[in-house]
Amino acid sequence: MAYEDYKTALVTGASTGMGEATVRMLTERGITVHAVARDKARLQALADETGAIPHAVDLSDTAAVEAEVGGLTIDILVNNAGVSRQGNVLSSTREDLDDMVDVNVRAVLQLIRIFLPGMVERDCGHIVNISSIAGLYNFFGHTAYHATKAAVHQISRQIRNDTVGKRIRVTEIAPGRVETEIFGRNLGGTPEAMDEAWQTFYEGYESLKTEDIVSAIDFALSAARHANMGLIEIMPTFQVPGGLTFDRRDA
Repeated sequence: MAYEDYKTALVTGASTGMGEATVRMLTERGITVHAVARDKARLQALADETGAIPHAVDLSDTAAVEAEVGGLTIDILVNNAGVSRQGNVLSSTREDLDDMVDVNVRAVLQLIRIFLPGMVERDCGHIVNISSIAGLYNFFGHTAYHATKAAVHQISRQIRNDTVGKRIRVTEIAPGRVETEIFGRNLGGTPEAMDEAWQTFYEGYESLKTEDIVSAIDFALSAARHANMGLIEIMPTFQVPGGLTFDRRDA
């Protein structure tokens, strides 16, 4: 079940970062790619360059998603779109939590619900879920983000159970720090915020690049049909999870 078995793909979060790079890679492989994101102008520019089919839609609006892409036949579903917010649950707003749950979890489940039955019927399909090391390890802050990415981890595992006996492959990609716009958007999304995020989180670090993630997706998709790459954890060489904190409270 290598690329010759697949004809179509849908990629979310396609207008920037890992999503955009994935669209470029898949179109180069000869796949008809449906690119989904909210930014219509960026999507159209990407479509003009790659031949991808743009779909400007908000993933948190399930009815709009169904109306826009519900009738498509999709062989490869790449759930890449995700949002994050600064702070832990003590400082989160209602909107912060709703946004992360809506995009990071609910949209993933709804898109799988829409496209998985067709994959099962055709006995052919591949779902790629982009999670995070935040879904596998604990570290300070971003409580809801950790929770949503942990949900993506379990969804990825469960879909394999739900489709056992069918040629449905599910791959979870769990990256560490990747050079994308996510930190800059957390700081406000302005050019100044993007510059601050770059200096704070990337300057001087050997972070992952989007092409590192895309090469892992490419590897999973091109594997022999009898092989399922279930979980691929990718971290910068100089980044490690772990550590133990024991806070002493004096009487």
